[in-house]
Amino acid sequence: MNGRQNSRPTLEQVAARAGVGRGTVSRVINGSPRVSEQTRAAVARAVAELGYVPNQAARALAGSRTDAVALVIPEAEARLFAEPYFLDLIRGVSAELAEADKQLLLTLVRSEQERQRFEQYLAAQRVDGVLLASVHGDDPLPDRIRELGIPVVMNGRRSEAEPVPYVDSDNIGAGRAAVAHLVGRGRQRIATVTGPLDMYVARARLGGYRAGLAEAGHAPDEGLVAAGDFTEDGGRAAMRSLLERRPGLDAVFAASDVMAAGARAALREAGRRVPEDVALVGVDDSPVARLMDPPLTSVRQPIEEMGRTMARMLLGDAGVTPEDTPKRVLPTELVVRGSC
Repeated sequence: MNGRQNSRPTLEQVAARAGVGRGTVSRVINGSPRVSEQTRAAVARAVAELGYVPNQAARALAGSRTDAVALVIPEAEARLFAEPYFLDLIRGVSAELAEADKQLLLTLVRSEQERQRFEQYLAAQRVDGVLLASVHGDDPLPDRIRELGIPVVMNGRRSEAEPVPYVDSDNIGAGRAAVAHLVGRGRQRIATVTGPLDMYVARARLGGYRAGLAEAGHAPDEGLVAAGDFTEDGGRAAMRSLLERRPGLDAVFAASDVMAAGARAALREAGRRVPEDVALVGVDDSPVARLMDPPLTSVRQPIEEMGRTMARMLLGDAGVTPEDTPKRVLPTELVVRGSC
């Protein structure tokens, strides 16, 4: 009879008793419609059995929860607002957190000093969790966040063996699908503009490009590979370099729509017509793709859904056990337009 704890039951205990994630319990308590009747009943039963009483004020005073989640993007403002990718990601994260009654804190980390300042902010327990986007391979921040005991989920990953929970898209499949489409259109000298190769996403898309060429029986040619940086200027510079080295190229797979726009400008400067002389394929299926002339064929990745999935995973709805490293890889899809 004395085995029952005298302390106030927690949201985590309710979640464990109901067999759902903490975020699901929060949605049930706050009346969200995004919960099935079966789940709602299970949570209600757990609340009754444990005698749980929601008390946001008491939890805030105790410092146990802040109901705030940080979305960290280690990029400059210019890239944040120039790339539709980040805006779609923010939209997905924001929508999911709003439904769970969580506050979104958007944070840019552009220097070592800002990274240290953000770590100090985290150490003060100012947020309940962190979402990370655009992480480079040597970034120590994901590991540092985990050392502080703060839940973290990444958009993308640093390597194939990423130990931190992440949500990604099928970047290898994106490169393979782009090349297969170009080969199917009769293109023979297919070049690529990569992203920065210290990022897994760029290496994966390059790997898909190479796999697609191999599957089509095309011999590899490193002269047809030029590094970009996911910016329009980077795509333009890389395209100019490719034209100097391999003027006979007849197709380009750019690892983002923004770089494809830069490549399109360089092709126009060189008097090359798209798609008559050079076919062009990008990645993201962003508004940039739809507004180009001609409209850009692009590999669509579900960016907004990635943001939503990241937030759900952070809130405990991933459906995994604590010893697992949650990971989700969402499919991509080729969208054909006038550029190829």
